[in-house]
Amino acid sequence: MQLHVLSWSRTVKQLVVIALDVVLGFVATWLAFTLRLDALHIPTVVQWRLYGLVPILAIPIFVRFGLYRAIFRYSGQAALVATAKAIAVYSVILTVLLLFMQWTMVPRSLGILQPLIFFVLVATSRAVARFLLTGLVGLSGANRGRLLIFGAGTAGVQTAVALSVSRQFRLLGFVDDDPAKIGRSINGLPVWPAQTVAQRVVDEGITDILLAMPKASRERRNAIIESLDGLPVHVRTLPSMFDLASGEVTVQDVRELDPEDLLGRLPVAPEARLLARDLAGQVVMVTGAGGSIGAELARNILAQVPRKLVLLDHHEYGLYAIAQELESLCTVKGLAVDVVALLGSVTDGEHMHAICRHHRPATVYHAAAYKHVPLVESNVGQGVLNNVFGTLRMAEAARTAGVGRFVLVSTDKAVRPTNVMGATKRMAELVLQALAAQADQALADPHPSEPQQTPETCFSMVRFGNVLGSSGSVVPLFRQQLAHGGPITLTHPEVTRYFMTIPEAVQLVLQAGAMGQGGDVFVLDMGEPVKIFDLALRMVHLSGLSVRDSARPDGDIEIVVTGLRPGEKLYEELLIGDNPEPTAHPRILRAREAMLPWDELQPHLDRLKAAALAEDDATMRAVLSACVQGFGAAAAVTMR
Repeated sequence: MQLHVLSWSRTVKQLVVIALDVVLGFVATWLAFTLRLDALHIPTVVQWRLYGLVPILAIPIFVRFGLYRAIFRYSGQAALVATAKAIAVYSVILTVLLLFMQWTMVPRSLGILQPLIFFVLVATSRAVARFLLTGLVGLSGANRGRLLIFGAGTAGVQTAVALSVSRQFRLLGFVDDDPAKIGRSINGLPVWPAQTVAQRVVDEGITDILLAMPKASRERRNAIIESLDGLPVHVRTLPSMFDLASGEVTVQDVRELDPEDLLGRLPVAPEARLLARDLAGQVVMVTGAGGSIGAELARNILAQVPRKLVLLDHHEYGLYAIAQELESLCTVKGLAVDVVALLGSVTDGEHMHAICRHHRPATVYHAAAYKHVPLVESNVGQGVLNNVFGTLRMAEAARTAGVGRFVLVSTDKAVRPTNVMGATKRMAELVLQALAAQADQALADPHPSEPQQTPETCFSMVRFGNVLGSSGSVVPLFRQQLAHGGPITLTHPEVTRYFMTIPEAVQLVLQAGAMGQGGDVFVLDMGEPVKIFDLALRMVHLSGLSVRDSARPDGDIEIVVTGLRPGEKLYEELLIGDNPEPTAHPRILRAREAMLPWDELQPHLDRLKAAALAEDDATMRAVLSACVQGFGAAAAVTMR
């Protein structure tokens, strides 16, 4: 019956409610006469006039106050206040009309008594409708999740109210570590101590726990998530306080844990002064702007209000999406930033020169690259052309146009790489290091053979680990596999990786760009590496599921080891050399690593380019092996 009512069209629902209010108006009038005259009321001809006047007055007033725009199953205190205001206006008008009409056998006091009864009937009808339509009456709840909210503060209470109109969960109570709240009740639901969560999960049959603590520190959140790891519950979270700034909490706000929650360490905080340097009021360019890192770079740069933000990508939809998003942000926040979206490939040197000449960026953040290891391993030529020569062409264009800073987004896979993708990224680093050294040598020459351009472009590189939540990373892959019931696939049980969040990666790039002196390689101190197998276990457990293996054949999710992919290694490194130098940021290090002078590197580049154009995989691998420390030529792999 409830689903049938909910399926009615909006117009039908409004007509039904209007008809109900007309009936309730008649009932309220009859009750008012009966109470006032202290006898069972049988209307006279004159008294029928009042019965006819009630809907003529009430319905237009109710429409004016929006009583028929409300959705009953979501209505609450605001709807009750609106009803009270409408009835008050109705009562005043009715009283004035009764005093003016002077109808016989119609007491003037009905102008107050009838609206009071009418208000009670209308308010009750809304409450009953909300009660019925939300499924709180006659709904067994057998198929709903049994929910516990961690946090009995404002966000938790707002969430409880929002969940009261949802069939998805049955809320059983709250847990909190505030002694002032423990033992009390919220809307009839108990508040238990946080240390009793495990016991409540068993006693109450809890299936889901919602973290409703948007103000909690990262340390506190990590501690809570750690305590919940291993319990047979699905852990979800609310957005941050920034996302809740509107004060509205809906069921749609509930989502899976953030990548930061899965990181197992405190995110590295940015230095605001470094973020803002070289961005405010400047022309800034981002290549690969349609990708995960490039798009987040663009968002962060926009927040610093540059004069112009140039977005470059060869992926049409990705570029369109980020450009639309940023233009909308400019409109909403009133930012005077000229957002320019340009389609093009960084391998097209002539086009890159034209773009840099026309827009004259002060800083270029070069995030355009092919980064997926297996694909580059089977498409060596394209990986070389895009990652190595795309970087070279972009750097040459930037230097010719007098760009002040050029920052390459690199990867820990460039350190003693075992795959082509990592080798091409290290080769791109070598290109920039050689260009930076060439510029330093030219500036140091007291008798240059040709005039030098000023200012010289400052080339720097930023090397970081795997980015949680980026396209192609393990977190979205594991979530997709969990949603389909498994199995979760990983290449080796001992594979470890350094992880960072997208905001950390982007802030590192921006801050390193401000600290660069020329030829610098910056790395982030990311703490201890994470074993991918442990990350998979953590995601399974925090989804309220269990692992299926030989010891637990009845588990929910199987973890399958598929074997290392071509070019993949068990452990990643961040530094080629030793003794990294500190920087202005306590968690960012500067590596001064071995490089090849331009005169030595150029012949290798010429040979590499010829081999790439000829699709000569063996020669490309040989050149990369000769230039990149730790890279050994491997057998070509074809993925079909």
